[in-house]
Amino acid sequence: MACDGGVKEQEGPSAASAAPSPAAVARARARAARPPRPRSRKGLGARHPLKPYRILAALQRANARVREAGEATLVAALAAAQKESERENEVVPDVCGGWKSEDGSLNCGYSSTRGHGGTRAAGYLKQHLFENLLKHPAFVGDTKSAMSESYKKTDADFLDAEGNIQVGSTASTAVLIGNHLYVANVGDSRAVMSKAGKAIALSDDHKPNRSDEQKRIEDAGGVVVWSGTWRVAGILAMSRAFGNRLLKQFVVAHPEIQDLEIDGDVEFLILASDGLWDVVPNEHAVAFVKDKDSPEAAARKLTEIAFRRGSTDNITCIVVEFCHDKMVDGSLPSTNQS
Repeated sequence: MACDGGVKEQEGPSAASAAPSPAAVARARARAARPPRPRSRKGLGARHPLKPYRILAALQRANARVREAGEATLVAALAAAQKESERENEVVPDVCGGWKSEDGSLNCGYSSTRGHGGTRAAGYLKQHLFENLLKHPAFVGDTKSAMSESYKKTDADFLDAEGNIQVGSTASTAVLIGNHLYVANVGDSRAVMSKAGKAIALSDDHKPNRSDEQKRIEDAGGVVVWSGTWRVAGILAMSRAFGNRLLKQFVVAHPEIQDLEIDGDVEFLILASDGLWDVVPNEHAVAFVKDKDSPEAAARKLTEIAFRRGSTDNITCIVVEFCHDKMVDGSLPSTNQS
């Protein structure tokens, strides 16, 4: 048999007998008239005639949320800027002034603005603390003991005078005897000295979480807990203070005292309450003082800077300039806060 690659004729029934029925032809024509089915439904743009509109509505809602969030952020930013601008334009309600020793050896400036808590305790200290110190028989011979005892006496006298009123104050005091400087501190006021351009802290803030202070409080039966900041019994954010009768067992008025000799490298001393130190680092304060022509201008500038930076606490600041060519025996004032 030869083979030429053609189609082999079908053997069996005749072609007429294999012809399709009219019904089959009709079904075939109907199938041919229908549109083709998609191979995958995922390939279609939408499964429902309303889906494009739903997608558009969802996008519009998302854009609206983004726009609202942006507008809220913008409003908040504008409000903050407005508040800052208003604070910038406020006049700081303070008391300020200057003082110079008769021999010109010390030049002093001060500035103060009240933040909270009233002035009763601070006013009492202003009237009695330094007076008690000057009257102490060991003021010149044993200045450190005189300062310590005067602090404790003033605290006891204040508690007796005020009865059950729960108010208190901190204090930082500097005394110059010859060329010897004594700095006493109770609370979170602070003394900072500028020596050869370097800021040197002369006191260590009495904070409840200071390890030695926390141990002293706990040994006395008290507790130090976190309540926005570390507080004695969850109440007071300092571990030493005048007054505060309710916590007196733990919050003492025993000062820590530093003493050092003043030489030609010591330029000035800053005594201030925590209303300043909470927002102005020691080094910045020293730099700001150097930039001013007088201690009075420097003290006022420091108070204004603390206020502008958002301090809501009492801001009391004293700047004392040492004029070494005229240095003789003298004493320096003290800071306190309510």
